[in-house]
Amino acid sequence: MRVLLAEDDEPLADAIARGLRREALAVDVANDGATTLEKVRTVAYDVMVLDRDLPVVHGDDVCRQLTGWGSITRILMLTASSAVEDRVDGLSLGADDYLAKPFAMAELVARIRALGRRRVHAQPVTLRWRGVWLDAARRRAGREERELRLTNREFALLEELIAADGAVLSSEALMESVWDDRLDPFSNVVRVTVLTLRRKLGDPPVIETVAGAGYRLS
Repeated sequence: MRVLLAEDDEPLADAIARGLRREALAVDVANDGATTLEKVRTVAYDVMVLDRDLPVVHGDDVCRQLTGWGSITRILMLTASSAVEDRVDGLSLGADDYLAKPFAMAELVARIRALGRRRVHAQPVTLRWRGVWLDAARRRAGREERELRLTNREFALLEELIAADGAVLSSEALMESVWDDRLDPFSNVVRVTVLTLRRKLGDPPVIETVAGAGYRLS
């Protein structure tokens, strides 16, 4: 995944970039709004981490311009304020997500990966992975001719796995996209839900555990 980090505090930008690169993300850095816009004109970034208080061109104006261009880059806005009004303002400008400083690197990575998984193109009405199918609009899923009785979380988790098209999804990424912020980040609910979903899908097993990485459809 290609990420643009727009942050004017250079030591902080370097620290964030190092952390993201340790997570196998390709990261470019811009230290002001003008440079940010220049880079976006030449590279189709998957996600932009945008500090709101950028010099030269303010982060709000960067966000407005990207929205006006119809850019497909997902925007995660960073700010020193956690006030509700600021979050609302940031999202109303066109940002896809909002994170207040200070933040945990693990949360930033999870949010970036969640944004990166959002599809540019509309998904088909029914998602399919070999014999497994899922119709989100009708809230139905099954394997071959057998319909499955899934909980809301099992259904959402299966949807994420099918949409990933065989890519590995970490527990953190699944937690971010399937569960809300009331969930204890140290909970084992992802592993338990994968186990129950795997059992309901039956044999041969279709969900593969990738040691140290997460889960994927095999």
